[in-house]
Amino acid sequence: METYYDPRDLGSFAEIGKDAPELAGKFFDYYNEVFAEGELTEREKALIALAVAHTVQCPYCIDAYTRACLEKGSHLGEMTEALHVVTAIRGGASLVHGVQMRKIAEKLSL
Repeated sequence: METYYDPRDLGSFAEIGKDAPELAGKFFDYYNEVFAEGELTEREKALIALAVAHTVQCPYCIDAYTRACLEKGSHLGEMTEALHVVTAIRGGASLVHGVQMRKIAEKLSL
């Protein structure tokens, strides 16, 4: 199946720095430091990244962090639960903006 996103591009991500190696280097240094073991485990960070990947709807990130979660010991139940957490937050954010809509509608209806 052909898609706009070519899954093979994920393997070429490092090439993004070809024409701006200093900036790319800083980004990848930061990126690698963020995902290193810290107060949160690498497994926990991968679950967060997977959930955020769904929020930003990045197919490359979903692919990468699905693999990372499995490699770091997460199971499908945990990954699905993380997806539901981010879905609840995203849905809640949409609904809370309904307060804004209601206020404007009520003001204009006067």
